[in-house]
Amino acid sequence: MEKLDPDAVLIRERIPTGSDKGYEHILNQIAKAIDIAAEKVGHRPELIGMGTPGAHDPQTGTMKNSNSTALNGMPMKRDLENKLGIPVKMANDANCFALAEATMGIVPDIMPDAEVVFGVIMGTGVGGGLVVNGKVINGRQGIAGEWGHSYLDPSGGTCYCGQVGCVERILAGPSLQRYYHSISGEELKLKEIVGRKDSDPHAKATMDRLIHFFGRGIANLVDILDPDAIVIGGGVGNINELYTDGVKAVEQFVFNPRLDTQILKPKLGDSAGVFGAAALTV
Repeated sequence: MEKLDPDAVLIRERIPTGSDKGYEHILNQIAKAIDIAAEKVGHRPELIGMGTPGAHDPQTGTMKNSNSTALNGMPMKRDLENKLGIPVKMANDANCFALAEATMGIVPDIMPDAEVVFGVIMGTGVGGGLVVNGKVINGRQGIAGEWGHSYLDPSGGTCYCGQVGCVERILAGPSLQRYYHSISGEELKLKEIVGRKDSDPHAKATMDRLIHFFGRGIANLVDILDPDAIVIGGGVGNINELYTDGVKAVEQFVFNPRLDTQILKPKLGDSAGVFGAAALTV
């Protein structure tokens, strides 16, 4: 696989999606962003790589499982290709994150011979992406890597997906904040909770819950995939204890006498998903 150079960026442009204004507005904003980039570069693209919330269903050609609900059930890939007049390659944003970190991010730096890489997003939601030998694995239903909606523990309660005890309902930032509020009666942001872990018993209990279920959830991934590396992205992934106490928890629960899988912080930051989307085209 040809590799992109993350340092060779011509321009960066960000415009609001405006998802609350509906599906057609989203498509028009994407087209607008491409027009702006083409004008600045002086060349129109011949192929577009795009990361999306949710997934493109390979059987129906429509979007599903997107928290930008205006996309669900819509033939986004087809409509964008018709609007832009060029081919579009799409993947879930967690897949794009995983692809970038596996091919041009932290994994080549630490484990240049890695074959199987799982990318985890732990932020306002929880997602994941699977890369094998530099290629995103989408799966028969387009949901490969959807770790956030696998079962973890019933204490998480009912998820928006309709199931009970999803990983997302326990390890996502809002879920941790909700747990802290349930035991303390106080509403705090996750960063504040982490900052209080040594002085506030409720904050410590919230952190203990995070570490315990991070260990169980990641151990489940290791047991099924046995990856070379797991890269943790998203705001929750910035919590340093995940890479110390969290790794020890994984070691405790994994079905092996030791943990050989490397659990890594990402290298490319907020740009990882963009680089991964671009890498879909090479």
